[in-house]
Order: sequence, then C-alpha cells, then structure tokens
Amino acid sequence: MDANTQVKTTCAYCGVGCGVVATVQDGVVEVAGDESHPANYGRLCSKGSALHETVSLEGRLLYPEIGGQRVEWDEALGAVAGGFEKVIREHGPEAVAFYVSGQLLTEDYYVANKFMKGYIGSANIDTNSRLCMSSAVMGYKRAFGADAVPNCYEDFGHAELIVLVGSNTAWCHPIVFQRIAAAKKNNPKLRVVVIDPRRTATSEIADMQLQIKAGSDVALFNGLLCELAARNRLDREFIARHSNGFDDALTVARESGFDIDAIAARCGLSDDQLLTFYDWFGETDKVVTLFSQGVNQSTQGSDKVNAIINCHLATGRIGKPGMGPFSITGQPNAMGGREVGGLSTTLAAHMDIANERHRDIVKRFWDSPAICEKPGYKAVDLFEAIHDGRVKAVWVMATNPVVSLPDADRVAEALAKCELVVQSDIVLDNDTGRHAHIRLPALGWGEKDGTVTNSERRISRQRAFLPPPGEAQPDWWIICEVAKRMGYAGFDFADQREIFDEHARLSAFENPEAEDGRREAFRGFNIGGLTGLDQAGYEAMEPIQWPLSSSPSPHSSPPDRGRGGQTLDKTSHNKPERPAGTSRLFSDHRFWTPDQRANFIPVRPLTPANRLSSEYPMVLNTGRIRDQWHTMTRTGRSPRLAGHLPEPFVEIHPQDAMKWGVRDGELARVSSRWGACVVRVQATANQRRGAVFIPIHWNDATASDARVGALVNPDVDPVSGEPEFKHTPCRIEPFYVDWHGFVLTRRPLSQAALDDLQGWWVRVTGSQFMRYELGGRGRPKDWSAWGRGLLSVPAEGADWLEYTGTADGIFRAALVVNDRIEACVFVSPVPNLPSRNWLAGLFQKEALEQKDRIGLLAGRSADPAADVGPIVCSCFGVGRNAITRCIREQKLKTPEAIGEQLKAGTNCGSCVPELKVLIQQAG
Repeated sequence: MDANTQVKTTCAYCGVGCGVVATVQDGVVEVAGDESHPANYGRLCSKGSALHETVSLEGRLLYPEIGGQRVEWDEALGAVAGGFEKVIREHGPEAVAFYVSGQLLTEDYYVANKFMKGYIGSANIDTNSRLCMSSAVMGYKRAFGADAVPNCYEDFGHAELIVLVGSNTAWCHPIVFQRIAAAKKNNPKLRVVVIDPRRTATSEIADMQLQIKAGSDVALFNGLLCELAARNRLDREFIARHSNGFDDALTVARESGFDIDAIAARCGLSDDQLLTFYDWFGETDKVVTLFSQGVNQSTQGSDKVNAIINCHLATGRIGKPGMGPFSITGQPNAMGGREVGGLSTTLAAHMDIANERHRDIVKRFWDSPAICEKPGYKAVDLFEAIHDGRVKAVWVMATNPVVSLPDADRVAEALAKCELVVQSDIVLDNDTGRHAHIRLPALGWGEKDGTVTNSERRISRQRAFLPPPGEAQPDWWIICEVAKRMGYAGFDFADQREIFDEHARLSAFENPEAEDGRREAFRGFNIGGLTGLDQAGYEAMEPIQWPLSSSPSPHSSPPDRGRGGQTLDKTSHNKPERPAGTSRLFSDHRFWTPDQRANFIPVRPLTPANRLSSEYPMVLNTGRIRDQWHTMTRTGRSPRLAGHLPEPFVEIHPQDAMKWGVRDGELARVSSRWGACVVRVQATANQRRGAVFIPIHWNDATASDARVGALVNPDVDPVSGEPEFKHTPCRIEPFYVDWHGFVLTRRPLSQAALDDLQGWWVRVTGSQFMRYELGGRGRPKDWSAWGRGLLSVPAEGADWLEYTGTADGIFRAALVVNDRIEACVFVSPVPNLPSRNWLAGLFQKEALEQKDRIGLLAGRSADPAADVGPIVCSCFGVGRNAITRCIREQKLKTPEAIGEQLKAGTNCGSCVPELKVLIQQAG
C-alpha cells in the first residue's frame, strides 16, 4: 500500500451504502463523500464523516489467541478445525453453528455459507441481520415470490406521497432523509407522513405524524385496505391480471374490525388523523412507503410488511417511478448476506433449503459432499440451542450477540456453558469475546476488500486503503483455511475476486430466461452479467443494481438517468457488452412466483404476546441514536461522535416521569422480567405516555449497567424469527446515588476503581482523554484521598489542585504535570455539574494558564465563549451554546443562516431539526 493513496470505497455503517473517498497521506487518513456514487452523490452522515477517526489500532485484536494466550495462525486454525471435527464426530453436524454479521463482505458471507451448508451439511448459520430485516425478507417472499426490494432511491424524487413507517430516517439513514428533504423542497406537491409511536428528528419533515400505539400497524394498514375498497380506489385491472388472494385479504381485513372509530382507538389516533391519512393515500398515485425496524422488529413483523404491501398491490402502485413498498435495511451488507444465503432458512443465490430442486442445483454447482436438508436454527433459537447443549461449538464472526440479542444475559450464560466458542473480530475486548476460547484477528474497514449491497440492490466495492495490521487476515481467508484443514475441497480461492466470480456464476447457473422473456426457473437474483471479471475489471467495478443477467431482463426498468443525463449504473470496462443494472423491479407487473402473479397475504392484527401488567406496566421500545452504531466498537472510538448523546438514556413522557417518581437528568433503573439496566432520564413530550425508549448501543465495556438487550423479551415473529425489540413490558424506578460526578483523564481508570463506586459509570471517548460519568453510593470520609486514589496521583512531580466544599458537598480536583493537565474530577450531590466541553478544551493545551487553574477550582471558565456547550452538529463539532449565541447576536431565523455562520447542518443535515428548536427557543 502506497504511503499516499486515494481510494473509492463504501461506508461501513447503515444500508444506505454511501460511497466514500478515502485519502491516506503520510499515514493520516481523511474521508469525503464520493460525488460519483449514486447512493449519496458526495454526502455523508455524521458517522460516515468520522470514519477516519475509527481506524486506529488502539484496542485491536492483532494476533490469534487460544485461552487468552497469543499463538501462531497454524495452531489457532488447527484448533478450530480440530474442535469442530470432534464435535461433529461425536454429536453430528447439527451440533455446530456459525453466527455471522451484516458487517461481513459478500465474499466472506459466501464462503461461510458454502462451508456450513454445503460441506459440514448443516444450515446452522444465521446472522445478526435476522435481528433487523428478516421480516421484510419474508414479507417480500410471500408477496413477490422472492426477496426482492422493488424500489430505488430515485423513487423519492418521483413520489408525491412518502409514508415513513417505523423509521427514524433522519438519524438512522440520514442520507436517505436528505434525499427525501431535497425531493420535498423541489416538489411542492410531495407530502410526507411519519408513522411512529415517538416524535423523532424525522417528524420535522412530516406534513402529518401518526403517533400510533406500539404494535398497531396491521390494524392501521388493514383499515387502509378496506377504505381503499370502500372508496373505489382499487386498481381492479391489476388485481385481476397480476395478483392472487385479494378477496381473502380484504375479507380478513374487514373481519378484523373495519370501523374508523375502532381502528382509531386501537391505533391511539383521532378519527380525523386516520381519515386524513386514508384520504392522502387513496388520492395520490405516486406513493412510496418506506419502512424499517419499527415494522420488522415485532412478533408480527412479517404480517406488518404484508399489510403494507397489500395496500400497494391493491392500487397497482409498484414497478413504476415514485411508488412501491421500500424496506430500508439496517446494516451495510445485510442485503449482500441475503444474496448468499446468510439466513439459516435460505441457500445461496436466493434459493431455498426447502426446495428440493434448489438444493440439487447448489449441491451440483458446489460439488457439495453434504448439502443441508433442512433449515437451521434462527438467531434466538440458536443461542437457546447452545444454552441447552444441542449446539456444542459456535463460531461468532464480526458481531456481539451478548449485547445485541434479546434476553442477552441468557446469551452470555449460553456461551459460558458452550464447549467451544470461536470468535473472529477486530476488537481486543468486547462482551462476547470474554467468552471465547479461540480468538481470530480479522481485517476491519479500510483493510478488507470485497463487495457490499445496499438497500436498493446496488452492489458496490469496498476497497482496502490500509495495510493489514499485525497478523490480521480477511474473514474469507480464515474460513477457507479452517475448511481446508477439515479436509474440504472447494475453498482454494486465491483472492476475493475469485469468490465473487463463483457467487455470480451460481446466481446464473441453471437460471435461464426463455426467448419471450418468461422466466423458467423463477429466480430473480441474477448477477450473471458480472461473471468472468479479471482483476482489473473487479477493481474497476462501479456501483450497479441487480438483477443483471447476461441478457437484458424484460421484467424490470432500465437504469434511471442521473446528473447530466449520465446513467447511474455503470459496469466494468472489462467486458464491453455487459448489461446495465436494474433500477426498479416488476415494471411489467410479472413477479417471481410460479404463476408470475403477486400474492395478497391475509393478515390479522394481534396483541403482542407479552402483555402489560401491574408489575410491568410500561412498554419498552429500543433503537438507534444519530451518532452511534450497534455496540459502539467502531463509533465509540470517535470523540466527535461521542459529543452529541454521550450517555445511555431513557426517554419518558413528563407525566409518566412524575407518576413513577423519576426526574429529568437523574438516574433510573428500568427492568423487565428478563433483566435490568440503569440509564439517565430524559423527560420529553415526544414520547407517548405508557412507553419508554432506550438506545441499544451501550455495553459492559462502555458502561456499568446499560445493556438494554438484557431487558428485551425473546419472543420472535413465528414466520421470520425476528425478535420483538419494540414491545417489552417493563417498569421504571429511581436509581438513587449519594453523589454525581465525572472524570476526564489521559489514562483510563482501572476497572477496580470503577467497581469500588458501587454505583454507576459510563465511559466516553474524548480527544486526548477519556471521560467517565459517575454516580456513587456511599460518601468517602476523605474526598482528597479518594480523588488521589481514583486518578492514581503520583507521590512526587505533580501539582494537585483541589477544592472541597464542606457545606455544599462539592469536590473538585485536578492533576497537573509540567503545567499540562493530566486528569480532573468533579463531584456534586446533584447532577448539575460544570461543562465537560470547556474542560475538554484544556486537554488540547500544552500548558495551562493561571486563569485555567483558577477556573478548575471555581468550576467554570473565565471566558464564557470557551464553553461551546453540548455538541449539536457532530459533523463540524458545533455546540449548543455557540449556536444559541450566534442566533441571538446575528438574529438568525433559519437553519440555513446558521449554516452560513457556523457550518452546522450543512453536511448530513441530521442536526437541522435541533437547529430549528434552538431558533424557536432563542426567539
């Protein structure tokens, strides 16, 4: 790898699949949006903009380990192979399993599935993508005959109504949100409806929000289907010629309680809200319904998806620009994992284990000695099988199930009991790795090379621009080496290009199209047009949407035209005759079912399995926040991303906070019958009464007690196996501490010191320091001695500044070495503590001034402008105080005006809703 390099690659985070230009100059990495990539045209969200801050080798797993001891690769690979062989020999292939991740590249995913399903002969390989999008998979398969997202991002620009269901798009998919915002600005006719129990940043764009009760989506869309029929808003010709099952679906919808008053009551809406939504949907031809985890993560997720799809089929709103049911995936390669059979219920190339013909096709193509005969364990069931001993060896790749799975404490118990736990990962320490017997160092983003597929079916290259660190290896190489040591042929790949070529060839294998364009094999996933790429062609491959067979498909739309009339989809110059990709599916209204007709699926609204009770009277909803990703193993490294919402929190309606005795800004314990966590209270009217929201990101490596997965009930959708992350009965109560405090320190605090608090702590990454938020039980007899011990103050060679308020219970202290601040600690009996942002600035100084020392003891800066306040715009590090001062001094009235002065809101735009609030407050 050259010292100075510029490489086009793809972002490591959500399913939007943004293009990134990474530049390495003299060992320093910078990132920018790729202006030529059709997913983002140069825009990046706050997380993508901070990718360069996450590539350091601090905390990386760099060498293979067995039992915590460094070993050579050959010994580690032999131990994995030998361990799996022993379990298979003694207990059969169903006693081993892989648990993989949407963080893997498609090539990694492909060989893992080939290894398990085609050679070991078990389907016990599932993925953390099961947790976010498997309900969408089943909804699409039941309706269209294939896991096929029909839309593309260009549809936002054509639509006249966009319905966002269960998606905080502004925070979870910010670049898609910006495309919607741009479409709304350019098209005065475009209206946006947000359907979500919470008011979120996404609500800012809404012409109307339906703040429905959790779990009432099926009732809402069944009512819409009935209303469309009653108002004669159906496309009768489409229904008759291109679909099956409409009458049954409508009958079931009517039987489930079609009455405006009843539906409104069930959804927690007014009649007027409901009728307005039904009016808008019925009268608007070009409707895109974008849905995400709020729909999928439910015990009725698949039915919710089909309830949405039913309404689009009933009106023929599919296959044309600006219309269709659009699932947006959570992870960067959840879609790529679906392509290669990443779920335990599917085979590679979108084929099915239950289909004998498909099994035969894959077996012959792979020359497989033992193709799996039945579906394997889905994610939640897999760890239950580990817990009770049915699965005795598991290999966990690029994911952290002890944090992310529901009933997470039971997952930890399962791994603790498991005979052999293997982990491939990039991090030296996480909750899952603490249970691993063998740990294998993998490559991370910027080091690994392959492909990913985004939410609109667009395949993009993820390219390496950093050298492999230590002895880390690509996941595909690790998997193939273990397979070869177990005596399996078919894994002698020289590089990831060869794996991609095999993947593409399998997609086209015995997947013909007749001359009249009628599919004979009914396999929609086909990337046969990308077979035979040489190394130069693979390197040059540009983003392209499937299907793209070796001949143009009559079942789909050609690529949309982008800027300047240029086609958005371009293929490698390696084969001049390669076909273009496919923007949207089903333009001819023929589907990938045996009779090429879409299926209406009758669905009934159900009550969540776990009902509220006097012991657990509240509904727990979980999800993401703007600047963090999953379990923070990557985003947690970035100081700028930590600044916006640095602590785990619970959102609760102010009246509920009063009812249950918890106070805004103080700590609360939230518990269910599965577990508990301690978080900071945020009282907000954006939350529905009777419900609370907690983000998923914190874990035992970053907080004392904030793994919300431990609370989540393990119920799953019976069709998809996706867990119910949006409806867990819980209760909330105060978590009392005797004092509140924080520490900023250049050296991490010891775990022993944190344990001694007997209270609560959170660790936050800062720039040149670590920050700890603290809540302690029991007051030290000598605060000075306590502070010196906590910060490991040396006996000599340091200045120790301190203030102890005997009347007010306040303690402040700082450790200064050679005029440079090394650490500071602030303690108060109430949460009202000095600004962390001002103090953070002191750690950027080589030497403290006298006024800084005075400020440390006084608990405030001598210069008010030095305190920018809590971060609002993470992209540019702009704080609330700085924004408020600028609004008042410059008399600013719009977010655009703030952007001109401070740049806030001019990159990803995720902070624009907060800027609007600050403008209102300043007015």
